[in-house]
Amino acid sequence: MPFLEFILTHWDLVGFFFLIAILYASVGFGGGSSYLAVLALTSLSFSEIRATALICNIVVVSNATYLHHKNNGYNFKKVLPLIMASIPMAFVGGYLKIEAFFFYLLLGATLLVAAVLMFTTKQEPKFNTQTLDKPTTISAFKNLSYGGFIGFISGMVGIGGGIFLAPLLHLTKWDNSKKIAATASLFILVNSISGLSGQLLNPNFSINLQLTFVLAITVFIGGQIGSRIGIHLIKPLTLKKATAVLIAFVALRILAKHLSSFL
Repeated sequence: MPFLEFILTHWDLVGFFFLIAILYASVGFGGGSSYLAVLALTSLSFSEIRATALICNIVVVSNATYLHHKNNGYNFKKVLPLIMASIPMAFVGGYLKIEAFFFYLLLGATLLVAAVLMFTTKQEPKFNTQTLDKPTTISAFKNLSYGGFIGFISGMVGIGGGIFLAPLLHLTKWDNSKKIAATASLFILVNSISGLSGQLLNPNFSINLQLTFVLAITVFIGGQIGSRIGIHLIKPLTLKKATAVLIAFVALRILAKHLSSFL
């Protein structure tokens, strides 16, 4: 199918992915959970869904990671334990051979948890060195545990894990908002790459190259816009809650559909 005709045929997917990339890039995330939510409503196989979401994640969050690094946003003494544990576990999660039924149950549950976290987590105040509380000192073992567990689940489902990591780090007062946002971006990037690598070695791996290519270009453009201009017309917290409601709706629909077929 000619390139332009293909885009016009899938205009709805392209439009959704473009808006998702702008929204998530504006706050330093990749958008994997929302990509999965949209793709789960299509006729793509679950292996294609996971791979496409991770590739789009990588495309969007790479720029945010670079910008954070350029602005010295990383405390590598604290970040490295998270990354060291998450990379191998995300690879294992992506490599595991799982049945479609289990994948959709895990996806539905994961999206539902992500939606609750998005809806209930309050918007963090802007970085202010004068009012900033001192970060809590967390042991390397806890950082390894956080990174390993989230990395494994992320690899299985096909997301970067930032949507779980960021609320956890805020809850434990791991560091200030600026450092947490930077850490989440890097965490998403390395987990997405590791999870995708595991999927590539899985005998059941499959991907729709034409669709993935179109969506990757779409999110690249959207990500560039989002990371540079942010969201100014609507409050980020409002968009965050609206996105959470949509993800929850899709999650419940996925769970209802596959649980009813099982019963």
